[in-house]
Amino acid sequence: MSIALVNPDGLPEVDAYRQVAVATGSRMVFLAGQVAWDEDGKVVGEGDLAAQIEQCYVNVGAALAGVGASFADVAKMTLYVVGWSPEKMPSLMDGIGRAAAKLGFAVPGAPGTLIGVAALDIPEHLVEVEAIAVLD
Repeated sequence: MSIALVNPDGLPEVDAYRQVAVATGSRMVFLAGQVAWDEDGKVVGEGDLAAQIEQCYVNVGAALAGVGASFADVAKMTLYVVGWSPEKMPSLMDGIGRAAAKLGFAVPGAPGTLIGVAALDIPEHLVEVEAIAVLD
């Protein structure tokens, strides 16, 4: 495996992710932001943040698998959430937990950044997830 996830001394331990990813592979994979579309391009979970984050992670998993990678190869994730407020954290974590159970990846995962945004590509999308992976 080309990614080691760590929490260095002096930084808080976060339940959802590790603070640092050390990558030793030689191929970098940059995924486009994934939204809550199914494979036919239909919106999944309209109005439901947990359902949309789950679908985003399913799409990230499919994109990774398409190039021979998995969540174990992810070095960094970025989540963009429309109208973010701390009250949305339980729904966000619920969606991530459901995706982890469905896809078999570990939580805590790779380092991540959550960014609140005013809007995404269409009004129905509440979240977008992008990832960077490193392969041997």
